[in-house]
Amino acid sequence: MAISLSYFPIICTLLLTISRLAEAATLTYDFNITWVRANPDTLIERPTIGINGEWPLPVISATKGDTIIVNVDNQLGNQTTTLHFHGMFMNGTTEMDGPGGVSQCPIPAGSQFTYKFYANQSGTYWYHSHDKGQYPDGLRAPLIISDPDFPYDFDEEIVMSVSDWYHEEMATLIPKFLNKANPTGAEPVPQNALLNDTQNLTVSIQPGMTYLFHVVNIGAFAGQYLWFEGHNMTIVEVDGVFTDKAEADLIYIAAAQRYSFLLTTKNETTTNYAFVSSMDTDLFDTLPADLNWNATGWLVYDAANSNPTPAFLDALDDFDDFSLVPYDKMALLPEADQVISLDVIMDNLGNGKPYAFFNNITYTTQKVPTIYTVMTTGEDASNPAVYSEFSQPFVLEKNQIIEIVVNNLDTGKHPFHLHGHNFQAIARSEDNDGAFDATNATQTVYPDIPMRRDTFVLRPQGYIVLRFQADNPGVWLFHCHIEWHIDQGLVATMIEAPLELQKSLVIPQDHYDSCIAGDVLHAGNAAGNIEDFLDLSGANAQPGPLPAGFTARGIVALTFSIIAALIGLAVITTYGMADVGGVVQEPIIHNEELTERSSK
Repeated sequence: MAISLSYFPIICTLLLTISRLAEAATLTYDFNITWVRANPDTLIERPTIGINGEWPLPVISATKGDTIIVNVDNQLGNQTTTLHFHGMFMNGTTEMDGPGGVSQCPIPAGSQFTYKFYANQSGTYWYHSHDKGQYPDGLRAPLIISDPDFPYDFDEEIVMSVSDWYHEEMATLIPKFLNKANPTGAEPVPQNALLNDTQNLTVSIQPGMTYLFHVVNIGAFAGQYLWFEGHNMTIVEVDGVFTDKAEADLIYIAAAQRYSFLLTTKNETTTNYAFVSSMDTDLFDTLPADLNWNATGWLVYDAANSNPTPAFLDALDDFDDFSLVPYDKMALLPEADQVISLDVIMDNLGNGKPYAFFNNITYTTQKVPTIYTVMTTGEDASNPAVYSEFSQPFVLEKNQIIEIVVNNLDTGKHPFHLHGHNFQAIARSEDNDGAFDATNATQTVYPDIPMRRDTFVLRPQGYIVLRFQADNPGVWLFHCHIEWHIDQGLVATMIEAPLELQKSLVIPQDHYDSCIAGDVLHAGNAAGNIEDFLDLSGANAQPGPLPAGFTARGIVALTFSIIAALIGLAVITTYGMADVGGVVQEPIIHNEELTERSSK
């Protein structure tokens, strides 16, 4: 029987798909996670989290369609751990997403755990610990998924990370940060910027070639400005989304964001060129004397050439990622079925410690990880109450269009990340534009083809509007990716199609083994109640509020007043007990005189 030519393209597509499925590989990584010693900035050697006795960590590489298996053996001895594969949607495997206390129990020291998921997307990603603020201690590295149908030509690929680096461990820094002695919530400032977890990075290149750079910000805090002297970048991907080509001479990469760009080299080899990654110091409350906010690398055409000192920039005018156009031209999603409005607030609670809030709720890890509450509460799993208000839960129905509006009542930038999805970024204000107003026609004019990514920067005292389709049943976090703000509680939980999840998901045994070894509950509502799912008695809750009239500034003022009073009493006591016969009164120096003397 003759086959119509009209079916020929369909047959070709099916044959190509079958061929690629046959070629798909299963990639297995065995990760023995231990402490090692490292000194990436050559200033202080410190304990760092390594894999298989080494640091920096290995890059995970795969091809779209592959299966990835990561066998984790936690041999840290003194800490639990998890792995999150940032930007991977985990379609059908939400239990492999990695946040401790959310999609699994943390892996206790001495225990093993296996992550298995499918690389059904491509682009630039990374993996990192998602447990107790741990990844800035070194447990983070790029993850690259190649695509046979990548839309642009290039000759070679280069993977590069930018990051900030602290000389102290997070187990030391976090208690100092979340402390009543730090009522304003001033985040610890890193000591150094790094490129590929080192300094003075050299990248050997050849003339007349086009390189595809994959760049990931694996830092805890600082956004980074990146530029290459004498060369332009042609952006072709952000956060796993291919884009139309966009020329840039300087880009801004917030914590957890990724860019891929094409860089075409010159046809001669007489000169090497500097490139610089510079931390966004606007994020820092102070600029300590030991802060080095620039990391320099070089494109090396010829190792015999000297590596030049980078030139000073008068201004950091970065490319606006909001203007990017996805290569697939996905249209603006329809009007939202559910709108989630979140106000970002930084404030104190009754214990005097600094917290971060969505709508006056600071995220509090519950007694039962959220995924197990989904799986063990029957029809009540569709009721947000079973997850406790302090996990900031939002239940999403399958295939709903969801809109998240985030208003920044804070004066800092916040890179917001959504697990399990990328989103259309359909509106973003400038600095200090105030809250989003859905009745304001100027604010609600959205692009026909919005840019998409999974991590997007909310500007100071402004807003962002994000839209996505709830087509991936699971438990997904939405949070600021500045690690200090996660530790402060700037986190919400998206519980997507929980009743659908109950029908399809089978929790692996090593999940339960980790819970049992770590003495963590794994059934019932957020409080561990397995009889009355709406009884949240005993659930973990945020501390009580400050007494009326107290603010962070008030605490600071009170603290310094007490200190000044104590010093004054000490001085009075000392002079009162002294022999006054030989005392010579020093003249009082006023501020004006002191300024004049300092200038002479």
